[in-house]
Amino acid sequence: MKTVLIIDDDAQYRRIIADTLQAHGWRVREAGGGQAGLEDVRQHHPEIVLCDLLMPGGNGFHVCRGIRADPTLRATKIVITSGRDFADDRRAAREAGADEYLTKPFPPQTLVALLERLALDASRIAQANRAATVADSTPTRVKFWGVRGSIPSPGPGTVQFGGNTACVEIRTAGEIIILDAGTGLRALGRALVEEFGSQPLNLTLLLTHTHWDHIQGLPFFRPVYQPQCRLLILGYEGARQSLVNVLSGQMESTYFPVLFQELPGNIQIEELTDLAFQVGPVPVKARFANHPGMCVGYRIFTPHGSVAFFPDNEPHTRLHKASPATPLGTQSPTAYAEEQEQQLADFLRGTELLILDSQFDAEEYPSHVGWGHGFVDYAVALALKAEVKRLFLFHHDPEHDDAKIEAMQAHGRKLVAAAGAILQVDAACERTVVELTGPTKLERV
Repeated sequence: MKTVLIIDDDAQYRRIIADTLQAHGWRVREAGGGQAGLEDVRQHHPEIVLCDLLMPGGNGFHVCRGIRADPTLRATKIVITSGRDFADDRRAAREAGADEYLTKPFPPQTLVALLERLALDASRIAQANRAATVADSTPTRVKFWGVRGSIPSPGPGTVQFGGNTACVEIRTAGEIIILDAGTGLRALGRALVEEFGSQPLNLTLLLTHTHWDHIQGLPFFRPVYQPQCRLLILGYEGARQSLVNVLSGQMESTYFPVLFQELPGNIQIEELTDLAFQVGPVPVKARFANHPGMCVGYRIFTPHGSVAFFPDNEPHTRLHKASPATPLGTQSPTAYAEEQEQQLADFLRGTELLILDSQFDAEEYPSHVGWGHGFVDYAVALALKAEVKRLFLFHHDPEHDDAKIEAMQAHGRKLVAAAGAILQVDAACERTVVELTGPTKLERV
């Protein structure tokens, strides 16, 4: 039997709604306040939560955020009810995680029809989650949608590796995790809509930082224009503006015809403070990268091995150019740089698949010191030091054509051979798919 939890401080209202829903085959639970409601939903996992907006002991927004912060409640549907009908309340409810907003009083048949529809959506999500956890036999799938750095570079010279900026999709343990929202996100969005149609879609976007080449695809991401899409965006606050302001700012009317606040999709933005968190059942660790501004890399621990993503990262060893007499606490710049590189290697230790900034070659890098980007020789050396199984050279320079990237790939492979080591080196290529099942499998689709 389908279960609904009514959270409202008006006992008479709860009884009227409960009688109506019980007459239509619903099991009804009740709570008189927000905190009590949160405790009930965590214990009993109802399909639907019907929650009043303004209550003592935790308002409706508080309840929404509490539910959405719990990965085990991902399938739970939330309806906010209120005696007032302000556009700002509706928008805030959606941003907090509500699926629907109903203005009191409402006809009983409207409520029943709405809950039946939401229950069907919740059932589909729950079935998908159960199917994902039946076994780990479904391989982890990594797909490259954008591999370029700095600015898109379309044209005949970039056909092979692609000209879109950073975007990588990971499917694992029932989750769809997106790494960065560069222009490659547009093609991913189109593919998701074609695959899932009108089905509920739950996505998590991890942002390394908010430079344009890592966020410009978001306004063109088709799922955010569909109300059945739930997109959770996770990242770290910048020095000058919050993550919300940065992402909405690029969609102000001066730059884009649709405001971020007007997107029909259910979009939730969370600024992370911890460097370890979960995406559903998938553990994720972050580490600050050596790049201007607030920038991180991620390591995603899938059932079939980990995937590390550092699209923008410069070697700390550039500090070797500093004067040896420059004090840095009790360490010289050289010692400090070497310590930072060792910590990064330890963070990446044993990674199955490393996607790493390799924008320049060894000849180009000296004239780009301090730009926040790496080069092939350093990428290979770091991967060998960290005992990585497979390295993808990433964030290709917009001035590099396919021939140049092929040469950089070949150089990386020669470095591995000269070291007598085992490491597969590839230049990241749009639409390439890697499956992690133990030994990696590569295909082009």
